[in-house]
Formats: sequence, C-alpha cells, structure tokens
Amino acid sequence: GALRVLLETFGSKDHGKMSFKTAWVGSLSMGMIFFCCPIVSVFTDIFGCRKTAVVGAAVGFIGLMSSSFVSSIEPLYLTYGIIFACGCSFAYQPSLVILGHYFKKRLGLVNGIVTAGSSVFTILLPLLLRVLIDKLGLFYTLRVLCIFMFVLFLAGFTYRPLVPSAKEKESESSRFSLFSRRRFSPPKKIFNFAIFKVTAYAVWAAGIPIALFGYFVPYVHLVNHVKKRFPDEKHEVVLMCIGITSGIGRLLFGRIADYVPGVKKVYLQVLSFFFIGLMSMMIPLCSVFGVLIAVCLIMGLFDGCFISIMAPIAFELVGARDVSQAIGFLLGFMSVPMTVGPPIAGLLQDKLGSYDVAFYLAGIPPLVGAVVLCFIPWVHSRQQREINKSTGGEKMEKMLENQNSLLSSSSG
Repeated sequence: GALRVLLETFGSKDHGKMSFKTAWVGSLSMGMIFFCCPIVSVFTDIFGCRKTAVVGAAVGFIGLMSSSFVSSIEPLYLTYGIIFACGCSFAYQPSLVILGHYFKKRLGLVNGIVTAGSSVFTILLPLLLRVLIDKLGLFYTLRVLCIFMFVLFLAGFTYRPLVPSAKEKESESSRFSLFSRRRFSPPKKIFNFAIFKVTAYAVWAAGIPIALFGYFVPYVHLVNHVKKRFPDEKHEVVLMCIGITSGIGRLLFGRIADYVPGVKKVYLQVLSFFFIGLMSMMIPLCSVFGVLIAVCLIMGLFDGCFISIMAPIAFELVGARDVSQAIGFLLGFMSVPMTVGPPIAGLLQDKLGSYDVAFYLAGIPPLVGAVVLCFIPWVHSRQQREINKSTGGEKMEKMLENQNSLLSSSSG
C-alpha cells in the first residue's frame, strides 16, 4: 500500500518513528475530509451542490499535484493531508446531499448503491497502484491519479439540485434583502446548533466518534501487518476482500434499512460496530492466511452496513430540513478519532515491533460505541412522549379556552 511506499521512499523501515510519521499522512488526510464536513454543509446550503463539488475537486487536484513534487515526508502533511483532503471533502459531501433531492422512500438503498462505488475502487485501486508504483514510482503515480480528480471536476457540473440553494433564493429577492439578510446573518443561523437539542441525535453524535477510535486502524496498518506475518502472500488481497464485501454490505443493509421502522435502524449500526470490533481483535490471532481473509470479509460486510445507513438514521432523528447539517456535524466529530487512531497504532508498532497490541486495542472502541448506540431508541421514544405530552396539554388548554369563550358568549 501507500504506507509501505512512503516508508521505502522517505526512510528506512527500521527508522524508530517512521511508521508513526507515515501513518500521520493518511490519517490526517482522512481526518481533514471529515473535519471539513460541517463547513462544507454550510457552503452547500449557500452555493449549492454543483459549485461546491466543482471547487472542491479543483482544490483536490492542486493538492494531489503538489504532493508529487515534494522531497521529504513533512510537506505531505500540508499538500496531501490538508489541501487534497479539504478538496475531497468539498467534492464528497454534495454527492450525498443531492441524493435527498431526488429520493425519499428508498434512500437507504440509494445510499448503498452510491457508496458502493467507493468499494469498487477499494478493490481495483490497490492493483492499479501496485502496477503504477512499480513502473513509474510514487510521484508519477500521484500525477496519474490527478486524472481522477479532473474527472471528478467535470462530473461536478452534472449536479442539478431540485432544491434551490440559498444564493439562488436570494437572487429572487431585492438587493437590500440580499445585502442585509445573508451577508450579515449571525453564525447561529448558519450553523444549526439547535439539532443538539434532539437528545437522541446528541447521543448518536457522541457514540459514533467513540466507536471510530479504532475503526481506521486496519485500513492503514493491515497491509504492513500481513507483510510481516505472511511475507509470501499477496498483501493487497486483504484490502480487496474488505472492499468487495463492503460493497455487498452497503447494498444489502441499505435495502434492509428501508424495511426497519424509524430510529430502530440504529440497531443495524450496533450490530456492525460489534462485528467490526470483534474482527479487529481477531486479526492478530490469525496464524493462517485463509482465516485472516475470512476475518476481512466479515469486517468489510459490516463496514458497508455502518456507512450505508448513516444518512437514513440522520433523517429519522432530525428530519429532512436539518439532515444536511446533522450529517455535517457528525462527520466533523468523526474526524478526531479517525485522525489519532492510526498514528497511535503506528507508535505502538514502533515501540513494540508488532501490530498485535494495536489491533487488540482498536477493537475496544467499536464495542463501547455499540453499547452507547443501544440507548438511542429508548432516548428517542422518551423524548417523543414528552413532546406529545406537552403538545397534548397545549391542545387541551386551547380547547378549554374555546369552550369557556363559547359558554360566556352564549350566557351573554
């Protein structure tokens, strides 16, 4: 994988802190993609999906191209870990938001189909990268990958939202309203923090990041672990297996989620985190390569489950009006654990000479997160009862007022 190439390009594998440094490149990139999501949701609301995606792809192209000219690993933190990642974030989230403009009833299945595309690239990209890196080297490979960003740039122009953006709505109003309302709108109207008053969403937004502290560790370090434990095997196969079953899981559980009523969809995520944590702990125990393949297949299946039903769960918790920023905030919170998890695992490898402890520890957070998520349906139903009770009380008061007014008018 790319981590192995970075180790070979910028330092010896025996270098004390090289695994830690190289892990930061990939995890910083992944973390920034999610960290920018709350900001991306605001830009999407203001400028629309098309402009946001096109600009994001252009920035990603610049970051990836810049990464191909560095001579040490430190500049990659900026060019690849920040610039490229921010561009990807601005290009990625509009592709999810726009789905809600066209689909309602089968949103889970649609999300599964769309996100399954990334699984296809998870399968094919390791093979492509291996050929390109062997023939062209790391830097020319990055320049070839810029072609994909350019295709993404062109694809962004095809986005045609059915819901007009805030800018388009403003153009229909007077210049005064454009000047006064939007340009000087207070931050609380841009970032909708009111969604955290929905207790079930607040629990969800806390439970998911807890579960993800160990989630990204296998994706970053599994290939190196396989290369050390099974040197005669093709190490790219493990990520391909995760990619194959992740795509299947996104389609399968996306369809299943459409038949699970309301907030109970979260139980599918509970199931997925339980198996992800369990499979992560089993990785060091695999002494036979075939058993490790089976573990990766199961892990990929439930990884697809977790990803495909995020948007449907957010829709159930906060409703269609607030779902964009609900997803944005959640992805932003996810950036922290997904950024720090792999470097900690790399540091453990540098100190202990093995990834075994890292994989054992990586399995704990998903199990803890699964326990937290179990409380969401109960919290949601309790809050709904309180809302219905208060609403019913208000209706009763209005009915009594109307009756009193009718009696007073009849007696008069």
